[in-house]
Amino acid sequence: MASPSSLQTQFVLSIACPDRPGIVAAVTTFLFEAGGNILEAQQFDDLQSKRFFMRVVFAIDSQETGFAERFRDDFAAIAERFGMEWTLRDRAEKRRVMILVSKFDHCMVDLLYRWRNGELPMEITAIVANHPRETYAGVDFAGLRFHHLPITKQTKMEQETELWDLVRETKTELVVLARYMQVLSDGLTAKLNGRCINIHHSFLPGFKGAKPYHQAHERGVKLIGATAHYVTSDLDEGPIIEQDVERISHGDTPDDLVRKGRDIERRVLARAVRYHLDGRVILNGGKTVVFSE
Repeated sequence: MASPSSLQTQFVLSIACPDRPGIVAAVTTFLFEAGGNILEAQQFDDLQSKRFFMRVVFAIDSQETGFAERFRDDFAAIAERFGMEWTLRDRAEKRRVMILVSKFDHCMVDLLYRWRNGELPMEITAIVANHPRETYAGVDFAGLRFHHLPITKQTKMEQETELWDLVRETKTELVVLARYMQVLSDGLTAKLNGRCINIHHSFLPGFKGAKPYHQAHERGVKLIGATAHYVTSDLDEGPIIEQDVERISHGDTPDDLVRKGRDIERRVLARAVRYHLDGRVILNGGKTVVFSE
C-alpha cells in the first residue's frame, strides 16, 4: 500500500453487512476503479452473528472535486447488493462534539487539553453543565460556548428538551458524557443512538450504581477500572467501546481508589472518543467492533 502525498485527500469507508463471499473483492475493485489508493484495510467476520465489518482508509487526488458525492452515488449499487450499512467521511473533516459535565471536571479538562494540542481532531460545539460556570473556576473555556442547564426531578423533561434543541441547533454529531451524573431519558437516548459516549467509573458490568470505588474497596478487589460505552436506555449496559484497569493493593484506601480511578477514566474516555472520531467503532448489536490503530 503506497504512502499518501500532501496532494491527496483521505477518506474513511466503514461497512457492516451480512457476511457472504465477494465483499472484499467488490469493495477493493470499486476503490481501484474510482482512483482510490488504499492506505489501511481492516475487516472482521463475526461467526456468531454471521455479519461482516470493514474499515478502509483510502486517498484520492485532492484536485478531484465532487469525489465524495460521486462515490456515494456510484457505491450505492454495491451497498444494495450486499445489504450494507455504510458511511464515507473525509478524514480531515472535524466532527462536531458536545461535552456534558457535572461537578467533577477531570474528564472534561482532559478532553479540552487533548483537543487543544491536536490529539482529538474535533470541533467542540458547546460545554453543557448542570452546575453553574463558577463550579469550574480553574477551567479555560476561552472560545467555547458554555451553557448552564440545571436539572431537578421536576424539570428533567424541560431540561432535556433544551439540551436536544441545543444539539440540533449546533449540528452536534457526538455527545460525550464526561462524568455527567444524570441519567438520560429513554426518549433522548433513542435520539442519540450510536452517537453518545459515557464514561463509567468502574469496570462494567461490576460495581454499578453509587460509589463503585467504595464497593470495590469493601470487596477487596485487586484491579479497578473504567468503561466507556455508548448510551442506551439500559442503564450502564450500552455497547462497550474501551476499558482499562489498574492494579491496587490492600493498603489503598477508598480515596486512593478514587484518585487512581480518575486517571483511568480520563484515558479510557479519551481513547473511546478518538476511536469514534476516526471511524474505528462499528456497532454490532449490543457490542462493538473496534478496529485498532
